[in-house]
Order: sequence, then C-alpha cells, then structure tokens
Amino acid sequence: MGSMSIWHWLIVLVVVMLVFGTKKLGNIGSDLGKAVKGFKDGVKTDEDKDAPAAPTPPPSQVTDKGTIEVEAKEKNKL
Repeated sequence: MGSMSIWHWLIVLVVVMLVFGTKKLGNIGSDLGKAVKGFKDGVKTDEDKDAPAAPTPPPSQVTDKGTIEVEAKEKNKL
C-alpha cells in the first residue's frame, strides 16, 4: 500500500493531462528543454573561459586523429 503501482501513475498522468491539456504540457516540456540546453551551453562556455588552452602535440606524434603515439618506460622491480 505504501508504494504506487504503474496503474496509480497512469491515473495521475491522465488527471494531469486533463487538467493542463496536452498543448500546455508540450509547451512546458519544450521550455524546460530550452532552459536545460541554455544551462549546459552556459556551463560549457564558462569552462572554456576558465581553462587554459591545452598545448597541441607536435605533428610527428599524431598519426591518426584518435591515436597519439607515446614512448613507454620500463619499470624496474627491486
């Protein structure tokens, strides 16, 4: 009795759709999506301003855009 089953949630959804209407709910959803996208863009531009530009490796080390060649060092066991 404490937890709500799927039927309870469906009844709540139907009541909400009857009260607000599908058009208004669609508008609320699109407005919320735009707000989230704007927030993500704002956070991304703030991070770009705060972080210094990463140095690019010399062209001789880059063979493929997804692969960077590096030298491996052997670790000595004592």
